[in-house]
Amino acid sequence: MLSNPVIATTCVFALIALGEWLSIITRARIPMLLTAMVGFLFLVWTGIFPKDILDKSTFPALGAILIGPAILHMGTMIPFSLLKSQYKAVIIALGGVIFSGILILLIIPLIFDYPTAVAGVGPISGGIIALIITSDKLAEIGLTSLIIIPALIVAFQGVLGMPLAMNFMRKYAVKIQNDLDNGSFIPMVSEEETLKAEQKDKKQGPFKSSTTLKLFYVFVGASIGVALGTVTPIHYTLWCLAIGVVGLKLGIFEPKTLEKANSFTITMIGIIFVVIGSMAGVTPSQVISNLPSIILILVIGTVGISIGGFLMSKLVKWHPYKGMPVALTALFGFPGDYILCDEVSRSIARNEKEAKIIFNELLAPMLIGGFTTVTVASVVIAGILVQTL
Repeated sequence: MLSNPVIATTCVFALIALGEWLSIITRARIPMLLTAMVGFLFLVWTGIFPKDILDKSTFPALGAILIGPAILHMGTMIPFSLLKSQYKAVIIALGGVIFSGILILLIIPLIFDYPTAVAGVGPISGGIIALIITSDKLAEIGLTSLIIIPALIVAFQGVLGMPLAMNFMRKYAVKIQNDLDNGSFIPMVSEEETLKAEQKDKKQGPFKSSTTLKLFYVFVGASIGVALGTVTPIHYTLWCLAIGVVGLKLGIFEPKTLEKANSFTITMIGIIFVVIGSMAGVTPSQVISNLPSIILILVIGTVGISIGGFLMSKLVKWHPYKGMPVALTALFGFPGDYILCDEVSRSIARNEKEAKIIFNELLAPMLIGGFTTVTVASVVIAGILVQTL
């Protein structure tokens, strides 16, 4: 019965729905994505779900296609004036992964060995590409027994990172509420800029004529981003983000373009299927045999990212509760960064206007932090370190 694509999709979707329900009733103390990922592992390990349930579903294939359009959509949510101010988020994100890498390289070789440390540093910075670079090099030099370490770190790093980041984000959201109450809140984007964007949106008559055309424009932009990613050293996700930001500035795309095309929810669900699928190949025996090194790398890495994020936040004069989650995006990246922003703003806010304010304050630095760590820094760090093996 679970071989039927509709039934298989519904079963996995049930985990996402359960995670969403738990997030709502706990006011975002339990991240939705964490519930879905851990629940999936448990059901596969106990035999309730077949190991190939995601292959049977075929829905992850749709999610993989929608990553580019979703990231372009994120670009249409960030005004260009706000993006220019996010250099502080880049500094914080880089500080977190660099401090984390130094700690791992100093401590892990004393307990295990240097190759084990290198196997963990790139992936702990975030990203599938860093995992591939590290794994290929380990296989090339004959250290195949260590390949499972980066794979399991990528699979489990969100289990530590998401709850920790959400805790800091919740505290920062409460701080925003207090500042709103006493009149000391200064938004990153002024109400005047927001009003201008809304008025510009209202003037874009032709783009409002058809949701199909809106969606087509997004796919054209994402396709250009993917094509540029194949012919340049810059990852396609960065191109898609840039195309979204520039397209919004030039009036090619509407703000929150996928939402206007009534397509954003199904897009995010598809991508969450892809994220859950990253854990599909993990077995209990793999976890147990490599548990000591994996736990130590995850703990040292998470502590290092948090300390680095704290120190950089102080350096650039951001509140640590705002800066530390930005550094922690290295542990989960997109779509986790967006989902956490949505969950926190929705659960903490007392009304819709307040939710929008909190969401806008959290989203841009989290997205920029995620792209800095997962898409850029992790690839560079992994590429450099594997050459030392």
